[in-house]
Amino acid sequence: MSDLRARAERIADAKIKFYKNLCAYIIVNTILVVLNWYATPYYWWAIFPLVFWGIGVFASFLKAFVLTDIFDSEEYREQKIQKELERLGN
Repeated sequence: MSDLRARAERIADAKIKFYKNLCAYIIVNTILVVLNWYATPYYWWAIFPLVFWGIGVFASFLKAFVLTDIFDSEEYREQKIQKELERLGN
């Protein structure tokens, strides 16, 4: 039962991290777009943090909601260890 709880805690923590990251993304990028609008409307430099931070937010979303079990399971870890042992043995 503790293994199930630990898994649930990891998933919940990933979701909380995603929501915090999303809130920060929205607030900071809104400020940057407004600053960009008033300071340099002829050059939209605010697109760079929007895109690159957006990639990070999307990756956080995938980890929290889509890929919760793929990289976090004990079987996956053991499979990778066996693969590395085979690679190092050759």
